[in-house]
Amino acid sequence: MKTLVLGTSIKPHRFSYKAVQRLVDHNHEVVAFGLKEGEISGVTIDTELQQYDDIHTITLYLNPTVQEEYYEYIVSLQPKRVIFNPGTENPAFFKELTEKGVKCLSACTLVMLASNQY
Repeated sequence: MKTLVLGTSIKPHRFSYKAVQRLVDHNHEVVAFGLKEGEISGVTIDTELQQYDDIHTITLYLNPTVQEEYYEYIVSLQPKRVIFNPGTENPAFFKELTEKGVKCLSACTLVMLASNQY
């Protein structure tokens, strides 16, 4: 089950950074997109949007205003699930994705992993 961490930071104290680490620790296949190049737990952070294949889950670390420029991209990846982490809640986009058959959650990826709900 491949996960895209969208909005990955190269700063170790950021939740997106920790999400990449924990996903890898839980043996999930991870791809990451962020504004700055870097590597986390062997995962290279892409700074250009890629048309990844077989994305199951997109976990968002972008505020709702910034998300707007990624709407089309997110939809194009045809994810099965999108996780809106705390601070990324976006009712309009949540509704749009749900209407397209994408399961949407307002949840914390780190908590989901820690409680075996991922």
